[in-house]
Amino acid sequence: MTVNNTPRVTIATIADLAGVSVPTVSRVINGRSDVAVQTRERVEELLNRHGYRRRVVAARPTSGLVDLVFNDLDSPWAVEIIRGVEDVAHEAGIGTVVSAIHRRASSARQWLDSLRGRSTEGVIFVNSMVEPSLQGGLRRLNIPLVLVDADGIPQQDACTIGATNWAGGLSATEYLIGLGHRRIGFISGPPRLMCSRARMDGYRAALESAGLPVDDGLVQQGDFYHESGFACATRLLALPEPPTAIFAACDQMALGVYEAVRQRGLRVPDDISVVGFDDLPEVRWCSPPLTTVRQPLAEMGMLAARTVLRLAKGEDVESRRVELATELVVRDSATPPREG
Repeated sequence: MTVNNTPRVTIATIADLAGVSVPTVSRVINGRSDVAVQTRERVEELLNRHGYRRRVVAARPTSGLVDLVFNDLDSPWAVEIIRGVEDVAHEAGIGTVVSAIHRRASSARQWLDSLRGRSTEGVIFVNSMVEPSLQGGLRRLNIPLVLVDADGIPQQDACTIGATNWAGGLSATEYLIGLGHRRIGFISGPPRLMCSRARMDGYRAALESAGLPVDDGLVQQGDFYHESGFACATRLLALPEPPTAIFAACDQMALGVYEAVRQRGLRVPDDISVVGFDDLPEVRWCSPPLTTVRQPLAEMGMLAARTVLRLAKGEDVESRRVELATELVVRDSATPPREG
């Protein structure tokens, strides 16, 4: 029997020989049209010359299910993500299994053990940093993984879906500055979350760009829940020189700000302007309707589901890191500050 010891030619080998990137070679192999004719011909010639054979991914039995995993499920924010994933899953004729692991390593291990006992098309983790052991377990099971709003910096090969949080924080703060506010309070989310840090950085960048001081006394640490918005706003409003506007890094905290303002005998926006972040469905119905930064939560869920299903089929994805655009939605909760 003759053994062929010739090393298998990889996409990276062809890319190096052709002087192009690996994604370009991948697009040629997959018959994509967005490659220059000369580049395509050069790559195809090298593929033929070196006898490149596309790796065949072993087919996994289809399960008709996709797993969606949260840390917690006590937020309307999570409902919007679920809605987006469910829309795509329903269209594909598969079901959605929703789980919560409550930031406990033991819960994550139990969840993985249960996954070993059944099949899934793929897993979507939301607001989580998947520890290496868990990610390695999914890889050994040949289960695709997509992260939505990753907690921390994801591993290099992870597929991630997020939003332009920095730009959203910038636009919210610039809007308040444009109304004439100079003392703008900020209630941040948990610092472990990349989205939270990006929104704060956008807030700071807007102040610096306008030549306004970044006053750390006007920054409060929240946790993305109503209660922290209320507590942080109470402290801001008790300052000897309170802010004339508060930007809360999520809508739930912004609604907590509303209650703190009410309990102090003040009114939004007559006495203080408020801006949120997310554009949850209920904020257009509060009084006054909340000006906020729209984060495309349902769309993020839809894209995550489409991505994980493509990976399950062994298909390439165009980009492993995607950020969807945020948008400032102006309603009635912010006006120019009172004179004097």
